[in-house]
Amino acid sequence: MEVFHGSPLKAPAVEIVDLSSEHDVDDEKRGLEREDASSPETDNGDDDDHMSLYEDMLDSMPEHAEWEDAPVDVCTVEESFSFRKRLRLVGEDQFITETIEIGAITAKKLCTAFGIRPPPFLEGQPDFKYFPLLGLGITRELSKRVKLPQYNTIDDAVHLLNKSKNIIVLTGAGISTSLGIPDFRSKETGLYSQLEHLGLSDPQEVFDITIFREDPSIFYSVAKDILPSTRKFSPTHAFIKLLQDKEKLLTNFTQNIDNLESYAGILPEKLIQCHGSFATATCVECGYRVQCEEIYKDLKAGRVARCDRCIRNMRLKPFGIKRKRSTSGLSTSKKKRQSYEDSTDDEDYDIAVAGVMKPDITFFGEDLPETFHDRLTKHDKDLVDLVIVIGTSLKVAPVSEVSGFLPPETPQIYISREPCQHVDFDIDMLGECDTIVTELCRRAGWDLKHEMIKEDDVDVQLHEGYESRYSFRITSA
Repeated sequence: MEVFHGSPLKAPAVEIVDLSSEHDVDDEKRGLEREDASSPETDNGDDDDHMSLYEDMLDSMPEHAEWEDAPVDVCTVEESFSFRKRLRLVGEDQFITETIEIGAITAKKLCTAFGIRPPPFLEGQPDFKYFPLLGLGITRELSKRVKLPQYNTIDDAVHLLNKSKNIIVLTGAGISTSLGIPDFRSKETGLYSQLEHLGLSDPQEVFDITIFREDPSIFYSVAKDILPSTRKFSPTHAFIKLLQDKEKLLTNFTQNIDNLESYAGILPEKLIQCHGSFATATCVECGYRVQCEEIYKDLKAGRVARCDRCIRNMRLKPFGIKRKRSTSGLSTSKKKRQSYEDSTDDEDYDIAVAGVMKPDITFFGEDLPETFHDRLTKHDKDLVDLVIVIGTSLKVAPVSEVSGFLPPETPQIYISREPCQHVDFDIDMLGECDTIVTELCRRAGWDLKHEMIKEDDVDVQLHEGYESRYSFRITSA
């Protein structure tokens, strides 16, 4: 059987669907409905498009999660555990021989052992159609890290902080929520919940590069809601800066686009903004880059910002010269007119318009900056001695793959409101990020200073049934 393997750390940004979450199951169905209209049943479609769709569906389902609407032919929890264990024991080639090649199980059913829901558009297709999806599931399973049994307690975490000298800190939106900046996925308060009024099939389309190219006005209509309005940073940002001051910070990989790490004093050589930031904006037509402050008026007004250089160049040309229409400055193909376009000519040729300014944030479907891949693979991988993941559910690839890519003997700590079900961290600390890092510093004897830190008592409780998962809760104000 030929299986298909992606390059997880160099792949474009995609959402990782959590099949154990009712909300994400609905998102997955909407996503599949969008794809179903364009690509599913054609054999001559582009393999890259199919692989992108398959990668977007992948999930590492918690061992005991169930699908309420599961198809009849799925692996049981016990079967799934057995298959995963066997895969790690004998390796991929032998595993495929023992399962698919001798006909012991179908690829469709085996997908479910790796937490993959067979997609509707493959229903009724020959079993080999499931091979690419199964191959990606196997690849992801083999890339998972195994928890290190020697690290379990809060004291272990404090000891690791004190002894480590090359710490990778991977951060997400959860480190900024105490400042009133919403995260993306929290129900009711998350940004995606707030964007449902737009009537999109999926609120994430606001950050889809294809949608932006077709109609940038959708992004600009909500830009004011995501534009950073403060340079104030949180105690968690101060914690990362403290690691830097103690010469312990190797790299801060941040998925945030608010640029607050820079305001907190994280040095450029220590900071990788995986998903870009609002610090700058670039013309999609001519590549002219400006500080984002120059287009703030347009962002705040919900108005599509146009490139000043393109405008200046157009004024130098004779009036009425025509060229192929480019709705967003990226494509010359004939497209349906959008509301933000200035001309009323419906021909293939139109009066030239200035390119659209796009804030330099990474949209779904865009490649991450080369600095992300290069820093991780060519520098950090051989130096890191501790990983701290803070305030992220690790739902967006390829950043979600970092944990499994790093050396398996490197200890990893997780700090967030909710547990991350698809990665086995050594110690999970659940609660408000600011509370947890403040308590860790107190126990380590470190002086973490920030105006938002108060002298509160913190109650730390071990979760029942776990040996290394804790909740942190403030008990006094």
